[in-house]
Amino acid sequence: MAFDLKLHAYRLLMEEPFFAALSRKIEKISSTSIPTAGVRVNPDSGHFEMCYNPEFFEKLPDAHKAGVLKHEFYHLIFDHVTTRKPEGVPHAKWNVAADLAINSHLVGELPEMCCMPGEGPFVDLPKGESAEWYLAKLPKDDDQEGENQEGQSSDGDGEGDGESSGGQDNNNDDSGNGSSPGSPGNFDDHSGWEEAASSEASQMAKERLKSAIKEAAQEAASSSKGWGSVSSQVRKEIQKRLETKVDWRKVLRYFIKTSQRANRSSTIKRINRRYAYIHPGKKVRRQAKIAIAIDQSGSVGDEMLEAFFAELNKLSKLAEFTVVPFDTEVDESKVFVWKKGQSRKTERVMCGGTCFEAPTDWANSNNVDGLIVLTDMEAPKPKRCKAQRMWMTDSRGASRPYFQTNERVIAID
Repeated sequence: MAFDLKLHAYRLLMEEPFFAALSRKIEKISSTSIPTAGVRVNPDSGHFEMCYNPEFFEKLPDAHKAGVLKHEFYHLIFDHVTTRKPEGVPHAKWNVAADLAINSHLVGELPEMCCMPGEGPFVDLPKGESAEWYLAKLPKDDDQEGENQEGQSSDGDGEGDGESSGGQDNNNDDSGNGSSPGSPGNFDDHSGWEEAASSEASQMAKERLKSAIKEAAQEAASSSKGWGSVSSQVRKEIQKRLETKVDWRKVLRYFIKTSQRANRSSTIKRINRRYAYIHPGKKVRRQAKIAIAIDQSGSVGDEMLEAFFAELNKLSKLAEFTVVPFDTEVDESKVFVWKKGQSRKTERVMCGGTCFEAPTDWANSNNVDGLIVLTDMEAPKPKRCKAQRMWMTDSRGASRPYFQTNERVIAID
């Protein structure tokens, strides 16, 4: 039976409450098409994934299995997947710098031949610096060599299978990929991370990851084992990153695109691929049926309404919306369809308290594909929505909501 990392991850991270909590949020996918392991953004789902080679993992001692897991999670924590590398820097050189920053926190926990500050060719470099710091200290004459070595690795984070949105770590890889066991620092690249950095899927993944890291930090803080091996320096960095903002406009666009449903109809104008000229072909029309529930209570500021309406004017180019004003109820007479390509001015048509059951009931009964709720989050948690639901609020509402939810909560800056 092939090694299943999902069955072993909790056991491997029993002494690491923070990493154990984060691990539960990261999908793990077994694949023999990569030599070792790697993290990526799934471009279709907007979720982070960890791909791993079961044969590679099965041969490692438990301490190294846990170390590789933590190494991959550090790539996510430090935004290596969703942040662009410095312009003009060779992929291989950036890979080395990123690994040096991570492996400073994993001394003695990784397979041999990994890039480690203070050891081997990096003996003069101290531990505990950022990837950008290490990048500035790496010798310039390595650039050409690094570019020539792309696709070959003895340790690092490369894309052995050509994935478009992530990288695979080749720590201590001797799988016949052309690496030299005596030359640490010959890396594959994370070239797919560049494309992922600017995509709408990565913005959604980054927001989800931020929520997952926040929950993991809270779980670690309340655990008797604390943060495990996570240093105080990294804890401060994590808290700092939890305060960063993502492009909520890209997240909103991605939500709409992934909420689309397909409407199929027959047409004799299209040739059936399987039964040509016997049966008519199929024509697929895709249009997202999105409900925009706008909290009309007095606590929702005009500035937030204006910012949201301005973006909806742009998003009307992608889809048609049904706008659902609500306070403690939904007034059907005030519900309207925002036609595709139409422009509208900001308006407030109701004023009262707030009840999230009202727009949820409306969405459930009207069979929408997605529900976006614009609100200050100042009301009790509602029932489950049949469609995917996303909350948009201001920074205060996102940091101090009235209720906790696993659904996406996006702050409008």
